[in-house]
Amino acid sequence: MSMDASDKARILAEALPYIRQFSGKTIVIKYGGNAMTDDALKEGFAQDVVLLKLVGINPVVVHGGGPQINELLARVGKQGEFVQGMRVTDQETMDVVEMVLGGQVNKEIVSLLNKHGGKAVGLTGKDGHFIRARKLYLSSEADEQIDIGQVGEIESVDPALVSLLDSQDFIPVIAPIGVGREGEAYNINADLVAGKLAETLQAEKLILMTNTPGVLDKNGQLLTGLSAGEIDALFADGTLSGGMLPKISSALEAARNGVASVHIIDGRVKHALLLEILTAAGVGTMIRA
Repeated sequence: MSMDASDKARILAEALPYIRQFSGKTIVIKYGGNAMTDDALKEGFAQDVVLLKLVGINPVVVHGGGPQINELLARVGKQGEFVQGMRVTDQETMDVVEMVLGGQVNKEIVSLLNKHGGKAVGLTGKDGHFIRARKLYLSSEADEQIDIGQVGEIESVDPALVSLLDSQDFIPVIAPIGVGREGEAYNINADLVAGKLAETLQAEKLILMTNTPGVLDKNGQLLTGLSAGEIDALFADGTLSGGMLPKISSALEAARNGVASVHIIDGRVKHALLLEILTAAGVGTMIRA
């Protein structure tokens, strides 16, 4: 739909109160799904992040890379395996994860942001050991421990490096790889890293980009606003399961630990970030404690 100049000016003016409200605040964005693989969506994402930085908001990007990891695993003859939404990660898979997340995907995002006028810097949790991790064990229904290899849970996040980059007008782009006490690498779910980083930075918002419109009920209808208690009920009745488990768990924990609001948005919508942050419309589910 074509617009004349006055329409464009009106739309920009409508964004002003949101820019004023969030100026100087940190927003942690988990970047994944179709938004990472569709060329038009990738360009739109980069434009959104750079615009947010230029108007005084501090975006911090945490990215996944599941499809890219699966593609490289297939090339070396390995089949990806998941338990409770977590990737089973033996040593060979960990090598692939580091190669894809810390190299290929991270550098592509950094290049794209810089192309659109940002000053992006790529990191993994091993840089400065700012994401400390330990081995994660899952629990079975029989309360037995399940070993899924070099998969980590976060012990601590040191915000100093990210805060320094923010203060110097850089955009941190973080691959979800943690480091153990002996220097060993751990694959960590990107949603969990984004959530813990948002808590540590006391972010204004945590935004999780997905391939769905947001959180859906059992009839497939979008739930636009949820409280912690309502999410607990969705877990209890089985509405939330599979790959949504770590995502919703991360969102809920962040909301309960100081992040003002958490948004699960549809990354298949072009400029979804701007729609969610700088307009009243929104494109997903907002979660509050």
